[in-house]
Amino acid sequence: MTKAELFQYVLNYFRKTNPAPVTELKYANPYELLVAVILSAQCTDKRVNMVTPALFERFPTPFDLARARFEDVYPLIKSVSYPNSKTRHLIAMAKMLTEQYQGEVPADAKELQKLPGVGRKTAHVITSTLFHQPNLAVDTHVFRVANRIGLTSARNPLQTEKQLIKYIAEKDIPLAHHWLILHGRYVCTARNPKCDKCGLTDVCKYYRSLRKKSEKKSVI
Repeated sequence: MTKAELFQYVLNYFRKTNPAPVTELKYANPYELLVAVILSAQCTDKRVNMVTPALFERFPTPFDLARARFEDVYPLIKSVSYPNSKTRHLIAMAKMLTEQYQGEVPADAKELQKLPGVGRKTAHVITSTLFHQPNLAVDTHVFRVANRIGLTSARNPLQTEKQLIKYIAEKDIPLAHHWLILHGRYVCTARNPKCDKCGLTDVCKYYRSLRKKSEKKSVI
């Protein structure tokens, strides 16, 4: 099977099993998604969704958040990972968003990365989710799943991104981001992957390696 055929097989499987994937972060507008994605760095979406309702009730717009003090925001997000730095990032982001972008979330990934707390991954999540741009965000799930299946042979997220978009049609890139994340979150988990529940074992490089190890042990 060629690399192109492997991609086609995997994407067709995801398309059949999950035709309309969406982010699990809860948000009502671009500002809320931006805040949620910043909070989700090295933190679960489930935890973020637990803290954002109170945060958005207290600071419903970036203009409200821009006027906040550290001690106003920190107690509301202290249960997420790295709450100190994220508190500072959120307030600084809101100030810049209101002062330089009139409170509107930029649709350009490079502009987004100028905001405090926003890196390449966050910018790509925002632009693909809100504006349906062909920007692929690579987090730990995408990195792990792509390498395990054999879609990539990358050593870092940027290499993974470049190798993936080479074989994925632009219209499918926003979908592929969610497909790979959700597969990594619920099936191809970091520890004890649920290979018995996976429909990709016929083409998965990682599964083949597991079978070979098992066969060697049985021979011994």
